[in-house]
Amino acid sequence: MIPARPLANLPTHDVENMPPYIGDQDLWSNDQALQEGIEREGADWAQERLSEFGRGTGSAETFRKADLANRYPPEMRAFDRYGMRINQVDYHPAYHELMALAIENDVPSFAWKNPRSGGQVAHAALTYLFTQAEGGVLCPMAMTYAAIPALRMTPVIGDEWIPRLLVDKYDPRDIPVHQKTGATMGMFMTEKQGGSDVRANSTRAIPVGVQTGEAAEYHLTGHKYFCSAPMCDAFLTLAYTDNGLSCFLVPRWRPDGERNALFIQQLKDKLGNRSNASSEMEYQNTWGLMVGEEGRGIPTIIEMVRGTRFYCCASSAGLMRQGLVQAMHHTTHRAAFNKKLIDQPLMRNVLADLALESEAALALTLRLGRAIDESAENEQAAAFARIVTAVGKYWICKRTPAHCVEALECLGGPGYIEDSIMPRLYREAPLNSIWEGSGNIMCLDVLRSMYRETAAIPAILTELESVRGENSQLDAAIDRLATELGDPERLEVRARQLTELIALTLQAALLVEHAPIAVSDAFCATRLGSHWLGSYGTLPAGTDFNSILERALPIG
Repeated sequence: MIPARPLANLPTHDVENMPPYIGDQDLWSNDQALQEGIEREGADWAQERLSEFGRGTGSAETFRKADLANRYPPEMRAFDRYGMRINQVDYHPAYHELMALAIENDVPSFAWKNPRSGGQVAHAALTYLFTQAEGGVLCPMAMTYAAIPALRMTPVIGDEWIPRLLVDKYDPRDIPVHQKTGATMGMFMTEKQGGSDVRANSTRAIPVGVQTGEAAEYHLTGHKYFCSAPMCDAFLTLAYTDNGLSCFLVPRWRPDGERNALFIQQLKDKLGNRSNASSEMEYQNTWGLMVGEEGRGIPTIIEMVRGTRFYCCASSAGLMRQGLVQAMHHTTHRAAFNKKLIDQPLMRNVLADLALESEAALALTLRLGRAIDESAENEQAAAFARIVTAVGKYWICKRTPAHCVEALECLGGPGYIEDSIMPRLYREAPLNSIWEGSGNIMCLDVLRSMYRETAAIPAILTELESVRGENSQLDAAIDRLATELGDPERLEVRARQLTELIALTLQAALLVEHAPIAVSDAFCATRLGSHWLGSYGTLPAGTDFNSILERALPIG
């Protein structure tokens, strides 16, 4: 914890040329691109709520709690003092306080409580803001949010569970859910032998009685390899019946008030996301209810997966934004070679490039949110949302680790020590690329959408054609994309190149249409130019660095 008045003088020297403590951040007011995006994509009615949340989440106290929750990670407590198996996880008090902050501000429930234009856009913004302080808490938030569409597929189950997930009160007690004031939900899919290939799963489900199929009771037996947030009140999971892979809701407590047979084997010692517990779990005659049609487990749970992939886009954009904020704060107050770092030409190039990437990631995420909002009544919007979820999940998450390490490098040595937030952002950065489908899986999903969703590619091309004529490099990229999409040869080998081209062209189109010309011209000149190699700090010499940095620089 930073003292309120640290000593400026030491016995051997005065402490000079070091940035001041960053203190409270107003994550909403300092983010012009976010404010514009919220208004543009139809969530202007939520501005007051987002403004208040940006101040609360950006407070120094929230960042302090996030640091504590990560420095003192969860601990497994398989047994109580009497030797009874309880399968609990103990968290630092700061973790529970952060969970309460998220739930009380409707991070997992806002879109479902506000089923109107802009609801999903505002949800993305809440995730984007909270991630800047802490990412681990957002794992259960994302799964709780994303479970709603899957639960709606079986109303007899959804009608019981969905109201619990929409309550804005956090109840950490490990007791039967009907005794609690609110609930959270997780998801256990993968197994050791399959990973993303869930059809290789071996967990079996046997009917408890004569009733089978949707909403029937089953006993599950098997092993799940990655089970994050195991203290959630229930989980959606996959298991085989005689009629194929099916989806089940498995609660921590059975309806009769007894603990369900969920056996935590160990907690994962992860690279990052350390405030959040991730476990291995055994099912041994574990009670559950079938959700969706028997044998249709993947289509059922994919409704949840789409939501968590959308979360990954917003979360990764948030990590980029906070890395940029930290880099700009440091370089604004640190001098070298008789100049502030931010006034050094090459540093200005790096910072401006980081700002472009951050704004492009946010713009694509918010545009995806609008498409999700419009999906229920517009098939073209639905097709756009399905393919761009995979595109955005791949590209935004893929760009985040390099972005975080470049921002860390702007701080030099101070960015590499644990007292800085930068190591935590850096460790968090790769997670979203892995969770809910790694890069190759996302690119294959893009190909799958191209073939299964006849409206997907026309929706993208229509979006791009609407800005034709505004930037010559964008026009050339649109033509190149149309050619690539029309070439059926070796598509799987080319899937990453194609996905990246879709992502960059969409981002460029959004910036050309909505951002200042300094931002869009610089983005197009590099990302769509012939010499770009993906590294930061390679903007052309004629770039309007002043305009880009003034737009990105947090006030105060």
